[in-house]
Amino acid sequence: MRALVVGRIGIALVACLLTSRSLIADVLPATPDPHAGSEVARTCGGEPCDAVLRGLFAFFDGRLRGLDANGRSCADCHMVTDNFQLSPAAANARFKLLQWQRRWNPRADDPLFRPIDADDFRTNGENAADFSNLRENGLIRITFPLPSNIRLIDPATQLPSSETFVDLWRMVPTVNNVALTGPDGVNPSPRGPNNSGGYQLDARVATLQEQALGALLNHAKIQYPPPSRLLDDLASFQRVLFTNQRIRALAEAVAAGTTPLPNADPPLNVLEQQGKAVFERACTQCHGGPGQSTPQVPVIRLHDIATQCPRPVDAVTPARFAFKPCPTRLARNARTYEIMLTNGTTQRRTSSDPGRALLTGFVGGQPATDDWNKLDTPGLRGIGKTPPYFHNNSADTLEEVVDHYIEFFKRVQANVAPGVVPPVSSTNGVNFDRRPTPEEREPLLAYLRKL
Repeated sequence: MRALVVGRIGIALVACLLTSRSLIADVLPATPDPHAGSEVARTCGGEPCDAVLRGLFAFFDGRLRGLDANGRSCADCHMVTDNFQLSPAAANARFKLLQWQRRWNPRADDPLFRPIDADDFRTNGENAADFSNLRENGLIRITFPLPSNIRLIDPATQLPSSETFVDLWRMVPTVNNVALTGPDGVNPSPRGPNNSGGYQLDARVATLQEQALGALLNHAKIQYPPPSRLLDDLASFQRVLFTNQRIRALAEAVAAGTTPLPNADPPLNVLEQQGKAVFERACTQCHGGPGQSTPQVPVIRLHDIATQCPRPVDAVTPARFAFKPCPTRLARNARTYEIMLTNGTTQRRTSSDPGRALLTGFVGGQPATDDWNKLDTPGLRGIGKTPPYFHNNSADTLEEVVDHYIEFFKRVQANVAPGVVPPVSSTNGVNFDRRPTPEEREPLLAYLRKL
């Protein structure tokens, strides 16, 4: 058995080293730490080399000795062959391979397909076997306790249920470039947790160690507390993962406090340069900073960008905005909630993912203080390599992402009071001038592919 486990880890490491330029070869040679005293410490990309190496092995280790886990490793969901994310295509290919293997070996296993991430887990428990969300959407289950002022509506009775938690379905983001994201201390939102950004799609954790612990508890289902060194090692490993060397150099400059920061863009042709100008006008008010994940003042930190299901529909004819509807495979994840507002009245809202409202319970009031459907701003570095997009993988291509935001800008303009021009849609507070024009769509796409 040990030989089998070691062989599996070895295969994974070989695949990792052969398919990704973002690992050990790129952070070597190690450099001495001038503050290490008589014992010269060796660092790899700013992290202790021994910690990076231990973190590398731990990332691919599904046995997690002494933790009594379910056989999953970090790499089972953050696939190195899929740019350290999990796409629906990769998940479905693995499921088909598993079914083919079981024709000859009924005990064949892929740790990705554990009952906890089956659609029917709440009804069938350990016998659950419907992996539709995982296979079709590339989504995993995330469970949240309900705030005291939010209740789920029973779809059968249309009455508030006695449920105390809700299951959401979210994508597995890449761990490339995480050294450039996370809490930034800039432009905080009105309330926590982590009101200046964090990790996970809703910024609910503040450190990579917390992120790793959450994954071990909720997805690997460890039964014993992990050593703190294991969490530190995983964090060190993730902090040396980058899409390319230009982004690595940018992260190192940020860490060193270097100014001015190096340009992380590759050489751009004329079309891509035009697209960069569009990006700076239309996108950087939210995707600002070195990690392209920091909203810039006066734009508020968090927005409902209408990626949840169901999508907003304009009540005016002809429609002033028109989002692409969610396909049935995603729309089925929506639930209806009853919210007790601060004035004592109740309101019902339907969403596939209420976002940070499940962390804060703040719903209602002005858009700036309503946490409904709001998530953290993700970084965009390497975005051309990580389709599909949004927290629920609802945009298959960058074209769909750009088209969605064009409708987002239209919706903002349609819904504001007369005379109000919010900074998310305006560069000067007077004109709604951030939305890309039809002629700017292709240049913007060309630039996004180069990030």
